[in-house]
Amino acid sequence: MQKTFSLLQTVATAGVFSAVSFWYGFMFGRESARKELGDLIEDLRRGNSSSNPPPSHS
Repeated sequence: MQKTFSLLQTVATAGVFSAVSFWYGFMFGRESARKELGDLIEDLRRGNSSSNPPPSHS
């Protein structure tokens, strides 16, 4: 009984760790893609309208 419980505990812990790892990876990838796309849009705006520069975001 004790061995079954510890095995179940191990499997549950691994599942939680996997879910948390997936979530953080997904959020980090999404933020990275958003920043990359924002930089690309800013570059295109600068190239297309040199007389009207976009406001800088810090």
